Formats: sequence, structure tokens, C-alpha cells
Amino acid sequence: MRLQISTSKNSKSLYVIRSIYENGRHSSKVVEKLGTYDQLLKQLNGEDPIAWAKKYVDELNKQEKIDQHAVLVKYSPVKRITKDEQNVFNGGYLFLQKIYFSLGLHETCKQIVNKYKFTFNMDSILSRLIYSRILFPSSKLETLNLSKRFIEQPDFDLQHIYRALSIIAKESEFIQTQLYKNSQRICKRNTNILYYDCTNYFFEIGQEAGLKQYGPSKEHRPNPIVQMGLFMDGDGIPLAFNINKGNTNEQVTLTPLEEKILKDFEISKFVVCTDAGLASTSNRKFNNNRNRAFITTQSIKKLKKPLREWALDETGWRIYGSSRRYNLNSLADSGDKSLKNQTFYKERWIREDTLEQKLIVTYSLKYRDYQRQIRKNQIERAMKMIDDNPQRIHKCSQNDFKRLIAKKSITSDGEIADKNLYSIDADLIAKEEVFDGFYGVCTNLEDDASAIIKINHQRWKIEESFRIMKTEFKARPVYLSRDDRISAHFTTCFIALTLYRLLERQLNERFTNREIIQGLQNMNFYKVAGEGYIPAYTRNDFTDALHETFKFQTDYQIVNTHQMKNIFKATKS
Repeated sequence: MRLQISTSKNSKSLYVIRSIYENGRHSSKVVEKLGTYDQLLKQLNGEDPIAWAKKYVDELNKQEKIDQHAVLVKYSPVKRITKDEQNVFNGGYLFLQKIYFSLGLHETCKQIVNKYKFTFNMDSILSRLIYSRILFPSSKLETLNLSKRFIEQPDFDLQHIYRALSIIAKESEFIQTQLYKNSQRICKRNTNILYYDCTNYFFEIGQEAGLKQYGPSKEHRPNPIVQMGLFMDGDGIPLAFNINKGNTNEQVTLTPLEEKILKDFEISKFVVCTDAGLASTSNRKFNNNRNRAFITTQSIKKLKKPLREWALDETGWRIYGSSRRYNLNSLADSGDKSLKNQTFYKERWIREDTLEQKLIVTYSLKYRDYQRQIRKNQIERAMKMIDDNPQRIHKCSQNDFKRLIAKKSITSDGEIADKNLYSIDADLIAKEEVFDGFYGVCTNLEDDASAIIKINHQRWKIEESFRIMKTEFKARPVYLSRDDRISAHFTTCFIALTLYRLLERQLNERFTNREIIQGLQNMNFYKVAGEGYIPAYTRNDFTDALHETFKFQTDYQIVNTHQMKNIFKATKS
């Protein structure tokens, strides 16, 4: 590297440049712009800028030689390794750390510390709870031990974790607000469309207490549960959440959380998209005003008879962008195979309970065949249970395959049977098949049906978010007992999900959940005392994408101690 002075009419500029040889040609590359002569003269309090710049370039060249020197390490085949000395560390967390600091979570922790005046390192605890939740999800005790796998070691004890959980619970709403505001430093948040849904998490205990209450479990478990309501933006990035008792009707959870978004997040104009379970009339009316709107799925079965008959009528169906009308009964005989992949629709405005809304009904042959294949598989399972385990047939949910089993206690002769007689319920199957292929949506928007359906189809992202938390982050079962610690647990899960979604976005959604998480888990380094860290992972497309995105490298044959310190600084800048 060398110093270059560029002179123009009004000033002189100083640059650090490097000579490079590429593709058979010599050229130079600017490494760093030091500033103009006049700017440096002021900054250096009169010291000669050119002399200072030459010394600076000399220091850079000396440091580069140190960084580039080859490392020779001697190992003995007869010398045992030191007992209890850790040599392998995970470095995958460094990429999460870069996002953590970009979100200003360290500054949020400082504000909380200043409020409560405690002395333990809140930033260190919160960050390790988040990194561990993504990479090595486990109990709070085990999280402390697993944090020692990271290159940067924890500086707190287990008692500090539990004390921090109480503070995190108290400041959960503040953390969510700051997280949203600071996330706009990383990307523009798409708050035109907000998606909301609820799920529940079970506890490995047998008694109700506080937030832990018996309620309708989505997994049909006989355990107390808590309920989580989650808002995400139009790009699938979490926005806000709340935790409610397990026996809370999920329809009443939407409005309070939405009011918090309106007040604290300073978002006033958006469309709320939900499933039918959250589509109460009061929720629709709440979002039926000048600045807000709603899109919600609508059960065809639950429509009033005249509307249901209109929805199922085979005539009057259209394809997006065409004025032609189709008859559903003639689709199979048309010979046009392209219709198999088409979505047909019809729409009309309806008025119910003083609320004007547009009902859009779609029909798809592919969706019809999918539903029938699912039912076929369920019928096979039902028949197998009748033959092999009739004693296990009992009350079931509306989507359980056992609903297809009919029970009779009287023989065909009208006599009382010695035991229950089971068979496939053909009448129920016929009733269900009537609705195969149909899908309903209600909205107060006047947009084209195709745009409404496209927005509604993105609800899968919030379902995926719940799956990631439950499966990848192992947010359940929950082993905490105190309500404040339960709230803090889900706050850290929420932050972890936000970090993960932002990472996914920065990688342009090129990799699957497992590729990302396992890739970070596997980014281990072998520590060479006094020298640095040797990557013990396989370089691949994923690791290349990480380094290209985050602008620092960990895939050299050895990352010396000085380089690793610079990486720490880069992730915290």
C-alpha cells in the first residue's frame, strides 16, 4: 500500500491505494480515503498531514505483514491435551451478533439498565439468550453452559439470567417498540399489510396457575397452555406479540395488540389479514374505517343458506383478467388442460350487521384434488383403526380422521348390539365433498379479487413463524413457572424470530430454515493458543453468502487473533 495525493483546482485529497495485478493487467485500488489536506490539517492540530499520512501507511503495511505471516503449529503424538481445556468454539453467532447490534438492542439494554440501576451485564445476557435460542435452544441453565461454546465468553451467572428475565418481562413492550423502530435502519418495513394469528404453547405440568390455563389446545394435548398472538408485517418479519391465558378466546386478543401498534409504533394506515377464527364481527368493524381495512378467510359452510347456495352454484365463474364466464360442471369435459392450474372466482358485496363487505369465493381443480387426496388418506387410516384398534375410537376434533367413522349400537334388525358397530360414514364424506375446491375471503377493500387473494395467500408465513419457534427454536414445552419469566421467555423467542427473519431476508431467502440454522451451528473454530482460530467447518455456498452479505471473512485457513478482534468490532459497529 502507498500514499497517493490527488490535486484538484481547489484542494488536495489524500488516499491509501493498493497496486493489484488482475487478468494480466496492472491497476490500483483505493483502500481508504483519508480526507483533504485542509480537513486533516484541522484534525491534526497543525501537524503536517502528508508526514502523518506516510506514517499511517507504514503502520498499515507493517500490520498487513503480521496478518499475512504463515502460522506453523507443532503437535506431539505422545503429549495429551490439557484436561478441561476448551478448544472448539462456535463462530456462527457472529452473524447474528451483527444484526443484534444493527437493531440497537445493546442501546435498548443500556436504557433499561439506567432505569433499574442494576450491575449485571443485561446486554450480554439478552444477546446470549437470543443466540442460544436460535442455535442451541435449551433451558436457562443449559443456555449458560452453551454460551461458553461461543468464542466470546459469557460474563454472568445463572442468578443473573433469572434476575434479567424479570426485567425483560417488565420491559417487553418497550423492547418491542424499540425493535420495530430500529429495524428500519436495516430494511424498509412493509406495514401496509399486517398479518395476525394466534397459537398456544403447552407446559409439562398438571395444574393451572396464572397464565397457564386449560384451553382448546391446537395440538390436542391435555396440558395447561398459554396463548401467543403475533403480528407480522407484509414481508413476514415479526412486528409485535402478546401473551394471554390459555383459556382466552383468541378473537378478543387482536384489538388490544392492534391498539398498541397504533399508539406505540406510530403506524396508522394498514390492512389486517387474519384467518376465519379471528374474524369476529367486532374485529372487522374495528378495522372498517378510513385508514384501516381487513381481509379475512370465510368458511363457505358457515355462510347463510342463500349465500352458501350462491357460492356453490356452478355458474358465473371467472378467471382473473378475463370477462369470460365458466360453468364448473363443464370444466372436466372441456379438454383444456390449462384450466387445471387456473383459479376461478366470483364476488359480490354483502351487508351483515351494518357491515358492508365483499365476499370473494374461489375454486380450483388442483385444490379440489388436494383436499380429496387428504380425505382419501384419512379414510384409509379410519378403516385401519376400525379393523385393528376399534377401542381407540372416541370423540375427536372436526379435522381428525376419526370423524369419518360412524358408530352404531343397534343392528340392522333393530336389536341392541353386543358391542358398538363401526363403519365409514359415507353420508359425512358426501357432505364434505360438496365443498372441495372452494375457498372464501371477506374484505372491505374495493381492490381486484386477484390482489385480495394474493395478500391472503401470504398468511402461510405467519404459520411458518409459529412452526420455527416451536420446532427449530424449541419454544415448547415451557418449563418456567412464574408468569414474568414465561413472558420473558416468549420475548426472547420473539426477538430471536425477528433476528432470524432479518438474516433470512439479507440472504435473499436463498436457503431453507435448516440450511441456515445448521450452517450457523456448524461454523466451529479450533483455537490455537497464541495464534488464532482455525475454521473447522466446510466452506460452501451458504458460508460464502454469509461473508459476502456481512462484509467480514472467517473462512481463511487461520483467522489470527488480531483479525478475530477486528471481526468482533465489525459485528458490534
